Amino acid sequence: MRTLIAGTVAAMALALTGCGASGDSDAPTVTAGTSGAQVEIGNTINYGSFGTTADIDCAQGKALNVGGSNNTLTIKGTCSSVNIGGADNKVTLERVETEISVVGIDNTVVYKGGDPKVEDLGSGNKVDKG
Repeated sequence: MRTLIAGTVAAMALALTGCGASGDSDAPTVTAGTSGAQVEIGNTINYGSFGTTADIDCAQGKALNVGGSNNTLTIKGTCSSVNIGGADNKVTLERVETEISVVGIDNTVVYKGGDPKVEDLGSGNKVDKG
């Protein structure tokens, strides 16, 4: 499964890199390394990894999608919305404006600011304001 998801993230990064080849100023940016793969398209950050610890910056109002398992993520700035999939992720968010959606199992999400709508569509997830 890990190979399948890693391959999917790599394929997505390659495909999306080609989308910005026309010189578009909103061309996707791709970062891949030992702390996971991050693809930013427009105002959305897509992050996927297994067993990493990383800091991600939502800046002022980017959307965030997280996939993978056993990650410890600290999210700085203000996210407009956050979607978390996978299992056993620990995500700490500085601020979320509109929505937190959690799919998967045993994810722990703490947001410090904002008043987002929370949707827990998985099992064993914990979402708290703290």
